[in-house]
Amino acid sequence: MYYRNIADLNNIILKRLSILPRDFDLIVGIPRSGMLPANLLALYLNKPYTDIHSFLNGHIYKAGARSQFFDIKDFKKILVVDDSIASGDAMEKCKESLKDVKENFSISYCAIYVIPGKEKIVDYYFEVVPLPRYFQWNILNHTTLEKACFDIDGVLCVDPTDEQNDDGEKYLDFIVHAPPLFIPGSKIGTIVTSRLEKYRKETETWLKANNVKYNQLVMLDLPNKEARIKANSHAEHKAKTYFSSYYVLFVESSLSQAIEINMITKKPVLCTENFEMIFKAESVLYNIKSGKYFPFLRKYALKIRNKIRKWRK
Repeated sequence: MYYRNIADLNNIILKRLSILPRDFDLIVGIPRSGMLPANLLALYLNKPYTDIHSFLNGHIYKAGARSQFFDIKDFKKILVVDDSIASGDAMEKCKESLKDVKENFSISYCAIYVIPGKEKIVDYYFEVVPLPRYFQWNILNHTTLEKACFDIDGVLCVDPTDEQNDDGEKYLDFIVHAPPLFIPGSKIGTIVTSRLEKYRKETETWLKANNVKYNQLVMLDLPNKEARIKANSHAEHKAKTYFSSYYVLFVESSLSQAIEINMITKKPVLCTENFEMIFKAESVLYNIKSGKYFPFLRKYALKIRNKIRKWRK
């Protein structure tokens, strides 16, 4: 699996910005994923930009203005931008939509990420990234989420405050009225939470009210908050479900738990605390003496290492 977040997108654009000629008059993004890189390119190249539908209707965006009509004489050299190329169908459809105006413009095509073998579909590309791959800006609508596990608190909804987390009336009120956070547009395979089993009814009510689609809900079968604290098995509980060969991704809010889940299962974990994908936490943590990678994770190393050894027994 390959993963790129928004920071990666920005960094690769800055690193390879010089591949683009500076004589483009207008940057045109392909909605909706192409609008993010198109905006970044327009900012760094100091060019006006628009989306493809607005372009066809004669609108562009300029600094200090929502939109403006433009004269066809003002913009001759156009760069059309999308975030990625996989099959190439979306880019071909885009080219087809522009066939009636291409005589009036010099149009070039650009994608930030392409898969191997599809480089010639565009005139410019920034990085070759094979499949399977996930991007931060579209992962919540990815078609493979039915093979993913999701945490609830800190992912689907905000975390409860210390005051709300009383295992009583305040916590019940939180579960029912928790503000949503990251709601996927695709169905989730399994939701795995450290919430107690006794809160299943209220949790299911919230999930339905917030249009969260899923196949299964796995909760922690312990009597109360004190038992949960004593067990201290949040990551192990989640890893047991994720360990199944069916699942390919876990989405977790806590960085320390994301590392632990990855170390137990040796499978990727997306952490919404920083939107980093944790791939090989074990090799990093077991090499803490080098200090080259993730020095801020050292405090987790011994604790997680001992828990992993205990879990594997």
